[in-house]
Amino acid sequence: MTDNLPSDESGAGERRLILAIESSCDETAASVIDSDLNILANVVASQTDLHQRFGGVVPEIASRAHVENILPVIDESLRQANATLKDLSAIAAVTHPGLVGSLLIGLTAAKTLAAVLDLPLVAVDHLQAHIFACRLAAVRDVFPAVGLVVSGGHTNLYDCQAPLEMELLGSTIDDAAGEAFDKVAAMLGLDYPGGPSIERAARDGNPAAYDFPRSFIKQDRLEFSFSGLKTAVLYRAAGQQAKTVDPASLSRQQIADVAASFQEAVVDVLAAKCGQALQQLGYRTLCVGGGVAANSRLREKLTEVATQCGAELIIPPMELCTDNAAMAAIAWELLARGETVALDVGVQPGLVRKK
Repeated sequence: MTDNLPSDESGAGERRLILAIESSCDETAASVIDSDLNILANVVASQTDLHQRFGGVVPEIASRAHVENILPVIDESLRQANATLKDLSAIAAVTHPGLVGSLLIGLTAAKTLAAVLDLPLVAVDHLQAHIFACRLAAVRDVFPAVGLVVSGGHTNLYDCQAPLEMELLGSTIDDAAGEAFDKVAAMLGLDYPGGPSIERAARDGNPAAYDFPRSFIKQDRLEFSFSGLKTAVLYRAAGQQAKTVDPASLSRQQIADVAASFQEAVVDVLAAKCGQALQQLGYRTLCVGGGVAANSRLREKLTEVATQCGAELIIPPMELCTDNAAMAAIAWELLARGETVALDVGVQPGLVRKK
């Protein structure tokens, strides 16, 4: 399909647009981005209300919601960009990693459009895209950099030499940070998603009330572990023999103190590992993406660490931290290298972990 690659010698008045689709988990998103990386539209249909009573994403429910939302979201993104299908130069879709059913919905829509419109199809890595959101936010080149993707499914550190050259330095060996937030919030009787709920509760709490474990924080290994922290919260809230927590048995202040102490433990580890990576690589830029990057306490800690290391911290605005399709603007980098895919391309579901 590289024969259809748009020419860089287009007329001065001709817009070159990519329609990008993101459906890797529980957000149905579409964005229109021009070749200068201007975001002309960034539409996201959230499924939070559908999954809230389950305390986490239910893959089958997510897939059905994507089927219902995908066409309206694409249509709305084109409307906001004041564009039509005929204005597009290429179609991009996130193909990995993520939930298999969710990925397939977005990719199928992208394949259909690429086939009908005879346009190049670009396969985007969801995790690379999260880091590329920092490039969009900075409106300039940000590489080389240390990259941290911290979300519900991933807590990964990268050596980002260039937009498409990212080497995994380390990852969580069990729960992702966002997953730990969700599980601890459920223990404390707080709403899903857990990140915002924990942060709200923590505002009235004492972050030093409980000395929760900070795995690997003094070790050079660039890995994370939050399973032990989650268990420590359980034991502190309900006793050493407990398997569950009765939130009704905790006072409002106890919940606030546990939330604040838990949050502090998580951000301490994330910030420490970013600092270690900056020192090991000698880079002067730290790029952070993913839904947990919206946490204000994490931003404060990362600012401190970046300052100590003489590095610049780049975190995108909230709408580019959580899952969205604008970050798939990295497809322009792939197009520039002629890296398009055939219509029989598949998805690569699952999680990315350091082997």
